[in-house]
Amino acid sequence: MEANTRGTGRLPAAFLTPGSSSFAEFLDAYRPELLPARRTPPVQPVTIEAPHGTTIVTATFDGGVVMAGDRRATMGNLIAQRDIEKVFPADEYSVVGIAGTAGLAVEMVRLFQVELEHYEKIEGTTLSLEGKANRLSQMIRGNLGMAMQGLAVVPLFAGFDVDGGVGRIFSYDITGGRSEEHGFHSVGSGSLFARGALKKLYRPGLDADDIVTVCIQALYDAADDDSATGGPDLTRRIFPVVTLVTEDGIRRLTSEEVGEIVRTVVDARMDDPNGPTAPLT
Repeated sequence: MEANTRGTGRLPAAFLTPGSSSFAEFLDAYRPELLPARRTPPVQPVTIEAPHGTTIVTATFDGGVVMAGDRRATMGNLIAQRDIEKVFPADEYSVVGIAGTAGLAVEMVRLFQVELEHYEKIEGTTLSLEGKANRLSQMIRGNLGMAMQGLAVVPLFAGFDVDGGVGRIFSYDITGGRSEEHGFHSVGSGSLFARGALKKLYRPGLDADDIVTVCIQALYDAADDDSATGGPDLTRRIFPVVTLVTEDGIRRLTSEEVGEIVRTVVDARMDDPNGPTAPLT
């Protein structure tokens, strides 16, 4: 049927047949070879040098959630890219931060964006935040074969729950296992150090500006101890990507806004390289 419609301006029958509201399921039936999960992994384990991205941090505040990511991608002991984007809008009220194999991660995020848009057009409504988290879990599970070959993708998902009126955070493992995190979380090679900083500085009741500063402090600590995490580059004016999600939707802070906070953090570190300490009360 597809061959007969070429050059006629008519859509193939697959596009006109009612079916699932999932774009991934449609693609699986129509062109399965385009899905990342349908790629055939090597029979024998191999070592593939591909750019990897880290580190992502996120934290909630009253009325929303903040997600921030450093800008460095590494390939072995080399810096593959200094200004990679690691935080992407999934839809109007949710964001995804990528860690792991950069190329596959970006491809997965793009498919996830189309998946959510397709569902909204077919069903006439948006998925709940819980439903979005479950869809992303399925996509990660589909990449398990590649993950076992060393090409893992472990995103971090966060958004504003319109029904509950709160920011929520979801983390994943390479098998697609999903967990809801409370307060804050981080992923990537520098996550151990970033999470320590978040645990030290985060507390309920902080406003959005304070949480942005906390996230930047956490990324600074991660870059201080993890070579794969890039710190703020004042010379090149390369700063973390910082995105807020509230009831008004997504807002990415401008480079000027982030740069002002970064300079404040760096100036304070000149006097105290270890950064601020946790309050005792």
